[in-house]
Amino acid sequence: MKNLAHFFFEVGMLKRTPRTGFQFLGSGAESVAEHSFRATVIGYTLAMLDGQADVGRVVQLCLFHDIPEARTGDLNYVNKKYVKTDESRAVDDLAKTLPFGDAYRETMEEFEARESRESLLAHDADQLEMILALKEYKDLGNRYADEWYPFAVRRLKTELAQQLAETIWNTDSTRWWFDGDEHWWVNGKREK
Repeated sequence: MKNLAHFFFEVGMLKRTPRTGFQFLGSGAESVAEHSFRATVIGYTLAMLDGQADVGRVVQLCLFHDIPEARTGDLNYVNKKYVKTDESRAVDDLAKTLPFGDAYRETMEEFEARESRESLLAHDADQLEMILALKEYKDLGNRYADEWYPFAVRRLKTELAQQLAETIWNTDSTRWWFDGDEHWWVNGKREK
């Protein structure tokens, strides 16, 4: 039980681990945990729409894909040019302490291999989460988001994710809540 308590504290560290790419974008901030949550919801959605993938497996891959960053930190694309991390050691060291260590290791190996349908969808969910963040910052005036978007799109492997990325990029990020109902926004209640 002590090892599980340690694991839960380690996972909690992701709430305080920043995604470092935003410093290069010039605006925005997000923790690894925030990123992983939305990526997991996106992965679930992709798997449901795909109709062939094991939905639970995609969710599991998304949920666990960045846990090693509690030990290694988040490295952005600039960092990765110069810094090498031993993520497999971080995975192995954690796996040794977990009663489901072998399953955790297999999950991480599948995600890294990018061979199964489920891992491709999980990787696409990871990139779509970044595309959503880029679109949100673009809508707030960050001109660099337009430069980053084409690279993120080129990382997508499934046609489903590519179509969704295009839709995301052409959708105002505030339209989900700001519905144009002037009466509501002026009076705070529905017109009868």
